[in-house]
Amino acid sequence: MSLLCDLQINLDHEFTFFVNQDLMSEYSGFLKKTIKQSSKKKKNHKNGRIIIQLQDFPGGPEGFNLVSRFCYSNGGGISIDVSNVSILYCVSQFLEMTEILCSSNLSLQTEKFLEGMFYWSWNDIVSCLKSCEQVFLHADSYGLVDKLVFGVLAKIAQNSDMSQVFASSSTSSSASASSMSPETAKNRSDSDKRSTSRSFSCKTSNEWWFDDMSSLGPKIIEKLIKNLGAFDENNDSLVLTRFLLHYLKTKVHNKSNNKLEYSGLANTAVQGVIFAAKTAFSCRKIFWVLRVLSGFSISKESRTGLERVLGEMLDQAKLDDLLIPTGGKREKGFYDVDLVVRLLKVFVRNCSSAEEEDESLRIRRMGKLIDEYLREISPDQNLKVSKFLEVAESLPDSARDWFDGLFRAIDIYLESHPNLSSEDRTKLCRCLNYKRLTLETCKQLAKNPKIPPNIAVQALKSQQLSNEALPHSREDKIKLNKTRNSRKYVEEKPILVRLKGFEMSEKLVDGFEDDIRVNLERRHWNKVMDHSEKVCKEKKSELVSRLVRHGHTHTSSNFPRLC
Repeated sequence: MSLLCDLQINLDHEFTFFVNQDLMSEYSGFLKKTIKQSSKKKKNHKNGRIIIQLQDFPGGPEGFNLVSRFCYSNGGGISIDVSNVSILYCVSQFLEMTEILCSSNLSLQTEKFLEGMFYWSWNDIVSCLKSCEQVFLHADSYGLVDKLVFGVLAKIAQNSDMSQVFASSSTSSSASASSMSPETAKNRSDSDKRSTSRSFSCKTSNEWWFDDMSSLGPKIIEKLIKNLGAFDENNDSLVLTRFLLHYLKTKVHNKSNNKLEYSGLANTAVQGVIFAAKTAFSCRKIFWVLRVLSGFSISKESRTGLERVLGEMLDQAKLDDLLIPTGGKREKGFYDVDLVVRLLKVFVRNCSSAEEEDESLRIRRMGKLIDEYLREISPDQNLKVSKFLEVAESLPDSARDWFDGLFRAIDIYLESHPNLSSEDRTKLCRCLNYKRLTLETCKQLAKNPKIPPNIAVQALKSQQLSNEALPHSREDKIKLNKTRNSRKYVEEKPILVRLKGFEMSEKLVDGFEDDIRVNLERRHWNKVMDHSEKVCKEKKSELVSRLVRHGHTHTSSNFPRLC
């Protein structure tokens, strides 16, 4: 035993191998030098064996087992294939198994095998790249990762238009990815190959490799993107951006992944989205990007850029897009209200620099959306009054033709927060423009027991003042009546909230409505009398003209009164 196993190898203080030092030294220059140095130190001897400690050995015990089999079989005994060539290459470099010691050593055999990678199938080269993950630090330092990445890029180039991969969004196709690999196309007949080539460029749009490459780790993908020169802020390729989004989507729900390892790829994806946002991504898609990439610790600059793009096109959003959870911070509310406020500030700032007509249309659309958003988040028990007001007051008054929708949101909030103080309830109503409440909504406000009485009186006074400037033409009155009748407050009200009236407010509102009706009738009869007087004067003038033509010379005092 002592003669055959006179060398003890300890790997990371966990695994121990007993081998023959002369046999291992014949193939490994590193072990030969280490054994020579250790033989001079008695502390490295035990029972006639030399003890060597090895740290971070490539492939761990599996790697050392392979290399020992190689040495004991006189340079054979193992079959090099795509599954183990990465480990064997790193082991041969680590142990310095070169041609200086013996011909056809492990280093030469692995290098020859890797030289043929350009003739490998697509699946083989991806599998080989996948095996590099367990020896990544060694493989990267020895240049193996770069070799395999160039091999992957060569395979992609054989079946894709690489100019499209580097092209910006204006020239890149947006077709969906396909799972077809180059190996499948290679086995077809010549006619099928020509057909496949056409369909590859037209239907798969250079994205056929997405699913296969998504099985690789973040360090390998980062190496791939860096070799393409599109890492971080340099990313202006829509194809690479789509790949990164596809890749990160497959990793977001894997709790075992260290999300910090993906931050560089996430920032690169964000830069690509920002670059191609207005031509290649819808508002909903960018919201999806924000949801997915927020879990990968993107930088502050990337988040700010993404929010700027979103804010500029916020009027294209839907209600579901704005309902982004806070990510577990429930003490601040269920939804991320701060994000919506930041997006609204960008939107308003962008609208102020747009054309007046376009600005008016977009900002009114935004006002309707925000009223819906407030109604949706109002039942949240952790939503503070200050946050509600911050959202409501982020838009100017011009965003709302009528403030009925905003009042409904306030109504839901009051019902969902019954313990609010009178001061908070008063503060909550400050975002309302009482002059832009319809009569029906104003009645509902006055009947609401949660509304402070001073607010109800103030709203009714403002309503009365606004009615003094009612439209006089018949067309304007018809239009106003249709607008008021179309706003059915009770029918549109959520089932969760039920309003209860009280007698004092009912009488107050009814009396207020009677005053308005009397004023309208008085105004109508004044107009009728003015019209009648004008008609009488015209008739009288016509009669005098007729008498003069017939020779009558009576004074006007002798004529009977017509009016």
